[in-house]
Amino acid sequence: MIVGVGIDLIEVARIAAALNHARTGARFEARVFTPGEIAYCRRRAKAAESFAARFAAKEAVMKALGRGYLGGGIGWRQIEVVRGRGRPEIVLSGRARQEAAAQGITRWHLSLTHTPVLAAAYVIAEA
Repeated sequence: MIVGVGIDLIEVARIAAALNHARTGARFEARVFTPGEIAYCRRRAKAAESFAARFAAKEAVMKALGRGYLGGGIGWRQIEVVRGRGRPEIVLSGRARQEAAAQGITRWHLSLTHTPVLAAAYVIAEA
């Protein structure tokens, strides 16, 4: 049974600017992305697009959990996008995992797409 749906669209340039900001870029990267996500995205030829898609996925998960764009106490790094069996998968920790368990969520479906301009994520939470 579907218990939540989330979608997010973001401009790649916004994430690239945040990551490349001389004073706050490293802090933004460390606050939003896990070490695994950072390593994966940095290996990609289109790193900014990969980071933006993962950012969109995190926001889409928050929306599917009913927490909206600000997360309602769920930290960015509590939602991780990992490379699964040929497709991206969601791994939750901390408060995000607790919230999903409280809602009976047992499975996530994630679709990511990006162009040089936009990145999008669509998430379905299933119980």
